[in-house]
Amino acid sequence: MGALKQTEEEKTLLPQDIGTDYTFKRKIVWFNAIGFFILHLLALYGGYRLLHCHILTPLFALALMFVSGEGITLGAHRLYSHKAFKASFVVRLAVIILHTIAGQNCLYIWVRDHRQHHKYSDTDADPHNSNRGFFFSHIGWLMSRKHPAVIAKGKTIDMSDLENDSLVMLQKEHYKFLYIIFAIGIPIAIPIYGWNESFTNSLFISYFGRYILQLHATWLINSATHLYGTKPYDKFMNPVENYFISMIALGEGWHNYHHAFPSDYRAAEYGVRYSITTFLIDALAFFGLVYDLKEANSEQVKIRAVKKGDGSHPVFGKQKEMEVNFSDRQVTANG
Repeated sequence: MGALKQTEEEKTLLPQDIGTDYTFKRKIVWFNAIGFFILHLLALYGGYRLLHCHILTPLFALALMFVSGEGITLGAHRLYSHKAFKASFVVRLAVIILHTIAGQNCLYIWVRDHRQHHKYSDTDADPHNSNRGFFFSHIGWLMSRKHPAVIAKGKTIDMSDLENDSLVMLQKEHYKFLYIIFAIGIPIAIPIYGWNESFTNSLFISYFGRYILQLHATWLINSATHLYGTKPYDKFMNPVENYFISMIALGEGWHNYHHAFPSDYRAAEYGVRYSITTFLIDALAFFGLVYDLKEANSEQVKIRAVKKGDGSHPVFGKQKEMEVNFSDRQVTANG
């Protein structure tokens, strides 16, 4: 993949061949580590300011977390990273703006890292390899130098579709300016001019507090949903199904299913269950604003759950593999 010429060894190197080198020692990027420490202190002060603010300010911050979160889940993740559906210009413009408000780097880099995470999941070529523990996969990966495998394999990820998207490249080129406007300026200004909130309260609640809470909600998908939960579809991978994360991350916690069937627009077998994002995609599809929604074949989901699952699937968990093999032969025989 990508424009770089690869050796025969690189072409045939599989994720399981990369693995995790537990003897590898990471170098801390102190600028990032200190920066995150300061951001958390400022967010904590934002929590204190909740005692002295207008009641609309924290409600506004929560609402902003929700809508900008869809820029991540619906936009960067399902639409752009996995191409699980296609979207009109209006929807693409909206998710680019919402993604900018969320402030998790430009969409181009977000998608590249996520595609790499799926291709080399939980190996040294995965930017947030969960085999290195909760802290690393949650935030530590952002505070240390990248593993050489992450750098090398990152250059091979095919990003041609995003490079041909003018909106994505516009955001990439002007990200810092757009971030100042959409992630900082507007969120701070609305409470000040909308209901006479103080600048201090708006800054620390609408920006710092909101920003850090939203980052942790996203990071939990990299950490908790690779460590704590069930594996009804594939017990041989790290990602799990986690009800709690699904509720706080707009439906992104059904991670065992998602890694088993990454192009399914629902990111879960039971689409709208605890998934506001799936509900919104369905609503947009109803109005013709998104289309060509991809879904995993139900028979293949069943076969994988029985053959590779840990037995926790609510329907197929106790079904014998022999029965599925028979069913599979019947499907093949019937064309």
